[in-house]
Amino acid sequence: MTEARPVPSLLDPARREMLLVAGVVGCSLLVPNVAAAAELPPEMRAAVTAFTRGNPIREGRVTMDIAELVENGNAVPVSVAVQSPMTAADHVVAIGIFNERNPQPDVAVFQLSPRSGRAQVSTRIRLATSQKLVAVARMADGSCWSKTVDVIVTIAACIETD
Repeated sequence: MTEARPVPSLLDPARREMLLVAGVVGCSLLVPNVAAAAELPPEMRAAVTAFTRGNPIREGRVTMDIAELVENGNAVPVSVAVQSPMTAADHVVAIGIFNERNPQPDVAVFQLSPRSGRAQVSTRIRLATSQKLVAVARMADGSCWSKTVDVIVTIAACIETD
C-alpha cells in the first residue's frame, strides 16, 4: 500500500515564494524596455534617441530577418517587418536600422505611410565587424518598438584606416 501524501497548501512558505517569483518575472515582461536604449554605446544611443524623438522604446511588434552568422560583411541582406494594420489612425511612420560598430550608427531610415500597405522593408548593409543591430519602428501614436540582434561577421567590411 502507498502512503497518502498531504496536499501542499497555498500557505506553504516554499509555494508562496515560488508564486511570488513567478509573479515578479511575469510582471517584468510587461514593463516597457526603457533600459534597452541605455545599454547601447553612446553614439548609437544618441542616434536611436534622435530617431525616437526621446520616446521610450518597447521590445515587440518588430521582427528583423538577418543571418546571425555572416561570412562576408560587405553585403548583408536584412529585412524588418512591423505588426501594424497600416490604417490612417494606426500605422508605422518610420523604420530605422542602427548598428553598434560601423562608422555611422544609423544604417538606414525608411519613411512609411498608410499607403505603403505593409510595414516591411528590405535592404543590404555593410557590417564593419561582429556587432549588435537594432531595428526601431516609430508609430503614428508616437510609440516606438524595437528588435535587437547580435550578428557575428567573419570577414569584416567598412574597415577604417589611420
